[in-house]
Amino acid sequence: MKHFCIKFAATCALLVGGSTAFAHVSLQERTATVLSTYKAIVRVPHGCEGSATKLIKVTVPAGFQGVKPMPKPGWNLSTTLGKLAMPYDDGHGGRVTEGVTEVTWAAASKDSMLPDAHYDEFVFRGRVPKEAGPVWFKVFQGCEKGSTHWAETPASGTSDKGLKHPAALLEILPAK
Repeated sequence: MKHFCIKFAATCALLVGGSTAFAHVSLQERTATVLSTYKAIVRVPHGCEGSATKLIKVTVPAGFQGVKPMPKPGWNLSTTLGKLAMPYDDGHGGRVTEGVTEVTWAAASKDSMLPDAHYDEFVFRGRVPKEAGPVWFKVFQGCEKGSTHWAETPASGTSDKGLKHPAALLEILPAK
């Protein structure tokens, strides 16, 4: 019986400790190689204050290139274009100075909203920056009641420990 209680307590600690990673908006794939094409799958695990999610807005980090979002049935898709903080060569002799700076999905109707008890994903792709290191995707989540701005980043490093509303982290790895 003592052995069972120890195993049960360890399992519960693992589940409780591991559940915090699922409480925040996050990326499915958390690493990518410099200058690779990356499919960003933004995972939304719950609503706000028990209410349904009706809006997801992702701020594209500096250096992320050629963003193309994936439409989502039941949601209106829009992008914000602006001057890029880090212009880049287009590969055809030109220079790209403007591009997608935000991607927004808005529920087309009340029936399309993401209920608090459900989970969903919002997808776009782009080219990863040329510098290795952490890249943070800030995500605004608008709900029927309230909102959450997943935008906190650590002063240094990649640990989101102690952050109440951390941005979604992508770790850019050097080329092999």
